Amino acid sequence: MDRAKPFDIPKREVWEAYKKVRANQGAAGVDGQSIADFEADLSNNLYKIWNRMSSGSYFPPPVRRVDIPKGETGGTRPLGIPTVADRVAQMVVKRVLEPLVEPHFHDDSYGYRPGKSALDAVGVARQRCWRHAWVLDLDIKAFFDSIETNLLMRAVRKHTDCPWVLLYIERWLKAPVQMPDGSLAVRERGTPQGGVVSPVLANLFLHYAFDVWMHRNHPGIPFERYADDAICHCSSEEQAAALRVALENRFAECGLTLHPEKTKIVYCKDDDRRGDYPNQKFDFLGYTFRPRLARRRAGKIGVSFSPAVSNKALKAIRQTVRRWSLQERSDKSLDDLARMFNAHIRGWINYYGRFYPSALYPTLRHIDVILARWACRKFKALYRHRTRAIHWLERIARRQTRLFAHWSLLYGRGRTMGAG
Repeated sequence: MDRAKPFDIPKREVWEAYKKVRANQGAAGVDGQSIADFEADLSNNLYKIWNRMSSGSYFPPPVRRVDIPKGETGGTRPLGIPTVADRVAQMVVKRVLEPLVEPHFHDDSYGYRPGKSALDAVGVARQRCWRHAWVLDLDIKAFFDSIETNLLMRAVRKHTDCPWVLLYIERWLKAPVQMPDGSLAVRERGTPQGGVVSPVLANLFLHYAFDVWMHRNHPGIPFERYADDAICHCSSEEQAAALRVALENRFAECGLTLHPEKTKIVYCKDDDRRGDYPNQKFDFLGYTFRPRLARRRAGKIGVSFSPAVSNKALKAIRQTVRRWSLQERSDKSLDDLARMFNAHIRGWINYYGRFYPSALYPTLRHIDVILARWACRKFKALYRHRTRAIHWLERIARRQTRLFAHWSLLYGRGRTMGAG
């Protein structure tokens, strides 16, 4: 007779976790198994996960490390990629843990939370920059790699005593990392950025290290936090400086370090704040906050401290468009190109076009410049006639403003390719 499993994990939970993982897609882990490979023997693979997790014999494989570029700042950011099976196992645990901790999280914590988004954080930050003259822009050095395992497990135990949830979280925190050269590195602290359960664990750690501490010790200083990216709104430079010192001490207690160069105090200059200060801008979630000309009260034009898409984000968009090699796709029609790339363009507009959208327009026009190059190669009548190709494309854009996702923005109101 089969003995009962020590842990009661419904098979349905594994199935629901798999559906979430499949929807998110993702790259293969150390075993090289893609989601398609995993699905080739789906029933057996899901049964193995359930059987091992239920019996306590599930041990996570190493996490494959990939170094991704940080953009214009240089350097790389380590990303951990678990295997497909491990992502399913982590999702099983996440589905149990998240409902237990989510109700306790601070209202101004926005990262990886149901019903909250980065744009919500940017919008709230904009409003608070209008009300508070100073910002402390925080940058935690190597946050995901620095989390103290013992402190994190104390936070997890505060919300659950489920033995298998605690067991597998501890195993994931200790799972080795496979480096790009194939060697294995033992991990004594941190949680891999890229793991399914990592965002919940990171939020839980900073909930106690930062959110609760701020609410208890500085209730009059509002903040927005998205994962490890946070800004605090202060009424004076002195208050911001004192908060910086206090947070350096607080984070040191939690095994974290504020980046000495990237953490800075910023003056939110506008028409009503005419003082001077070396730092008058900061980046937050792909937006740059700085003084900008904007329509203010009673329709007057004035200077407002507002967010717009950052130069770093614009550079990343242009690099992505360059990788598309649009001008070389002369075998495709204009309709084909729209179908292939509209999802990307629409995503950029929906995110970076929410606030001060005109800052995005020159980069969107760059797409049309490349499309004009495509037309020069595609059609003999336009060969070596760049200006003629631009006018040809503009006529199509005016007739079919919905063909490309950005055309309604650029040409829907009498604009032209050269318009500002």
